[in-house]
Amino acid sequence: MTLGQQLAPHLPYLRRYARALTGNQASGDAFVRATLQAIVDAPSEFPAERQRIGLYRAFHAIWGSVDAASVHERATSESSDPALIARMRLSLITPLSRQALLLSALEGFTATEIAQIIDVDAAMAGQLVAEALAEIDRQTHAHVLIIEDEPIIAMDIESIVKDLGHEVTGIAVTRAEAVALAKADRPGLVLADIQLADDSSGIDAVADILADIDVPVIFITAFPERLLTGQRPEPTFLITKPFQQATLKATIAQALFFDLATVPAH
Repeated sequence: MTLGQQLAPHLPYLRRYARALTGNQASGDAFVRATLQAIVDAPSEFPAERQRIGLYRAFHAIWGSVDAASVHERATSESSDPALIARMRLSLITPLSRQALLLSALEGFTATEIAQIIDVDAAMAGQLVAEALAEIDRQTHAHVLIIEDEPIIAMDIESIVKDLGHEVTGIAVTRAEAVALAKADRPGLVLADIQLADDSSGIDAVADILADIDVPVIFITAFPERLLTGQRPEPTFLITKPFQQATLKATIAQALFFDLATVPAH
């Protein structure tokens, strides 16, 4: 089996992590491409074992390099969206604690593995995760719209969202209901399932909502690989069913980190 074949199963999840870290698909995918190019250029330096850790470690080497800004610049060279550009610049200073939290809660790495990826000791990795969780508790609260047609999952999401101190504006089970709820009470965050009760698409529902308002969106799906190909416009924030409370908590915090930090002052 070639190195490319060994790495292929891990690439969708590296894209997920990169997008969450940068707050944007274009920039996240650009960093993944740069990572793969670095591995191609020096294959002998890539570890023969523990390829997943090696892949994320190679990503962080690019992320922390002097060329990181140029990767962002290439990703946004055709964009004139001030909010997008602001998110890109913000992601360059994403705290190490948030990186550690995403590696833990979103990607499931242990403290020892995180330490290897970001080049700190295991005790420091654990401390960084704790710092990020404490920061979340201080984060500004938001109004959240949930789009989910499975009642038990919707209840779980609602409970987690409320435990984080956010307010749930409504729970929609169809595309039409989601759009109506968003118009009636403008949300500050949308959590959306992909497949809805009337066989409509959560992606279409979100597209309708985004046509009227600019709001961060987190998609929840049992098949994340289908939306992490890097070959078309795809979600920036994505978590997998079944999900852990820590995963949803970290992803909500990261989505709001970019959104609230780029809202113009009034």
